[in-house]
Parts: sequence; structure tokens; C-alpha cells
Amino acid sequence: MLIGEYRHTIDAKKRLAVPAAFRRELGKKVVVTRGLDNCLFVYPAKSWTKLSEKLAQLSMGQADTRGFNRFMFAGAVEAEIDALGRVLIPDFLREFAKLTSKVVVAGINERVEIWDETRWQEHTGEIEKKADLLAEKLGEIGAF
Repeated sequence: MLIGEYRHTIDAKKRLAVPAAFRRELGKKVVVTRGLDNCLFVYPAKSWTKLSEKLAQLSMGQADTRGFNRFMFAGAVEAEIDALGRVLIPDFLREFAKLTSKVVVAGINERVEIWDETRWQEHTGEIEKKADLLAEKLGEIGAF
């Protein structure tokens, strides 16, 4: 399970050091793609395969399904974590997530999210204000 948040920097060669706590779970090969809320999602290969299979079962007759598949798959790249624990973040993904040099790498169960540090602080501040309400909503559906 991927949990926790870490502050790192993207170097001049557009590489991000993956926190050591995440490397074993992620493995050597990962998929980096556009995520929701304008962050990046990083999946270990096995989790990406599982997600891909779920999305493939959805009806292609619906525009929302086609659009979401395009969003996730066309924006995805396979990447390797190098011997020093770094992964290359392509320019188009850095631009999508508005990443500056300072980023937050957060473990979110089966994936890692990469956020611009300032945007992470703003986003988590908003979520923290609504945590009780979110817990109530999850309780209504039996998830919490």
C-alpha cells in the first residue's frame, strides 16, 4: 500500500526522485499519466493493468467513457525508475500538472500522485475543511 507525502524537487533534467518508501511497491516500471484535479498519477505496472481492464469493460458507446479513456491512456507514458530512484517526467505532463521544481509526492493506496507543492497545499487545505462532511457522505454509502 502506498501512503504518506514527501516533498521533492524536479531536477534540471526533468527527473524526480521517487521516495524510497514507494520504490519497492512501485517496482522498476511504472505508468505516469494525467490525473484528476490536475495532478499526475503514477501506477505500478500491475495496478495500471487492473485499471486498464476495468476501463476496457465500459461501453465505448458513451461519450463520457470515450473521453475519459482518451484522457487517461493518451496522456500515459511508460517509465522506468532508474538505479538512483529517479523517474523522468515528460514536458507535456509537467505542463498539464503545472509542476514547478518543488513538488509533493503522495501515496494514495494503489497509486502515487505528483502535485506542484503550492497547489497541493491549497488542495489539501480545502479537503481538510470538508473532511467531516466527506466522512458523512462515505458513511451514507457504507464506505466509512
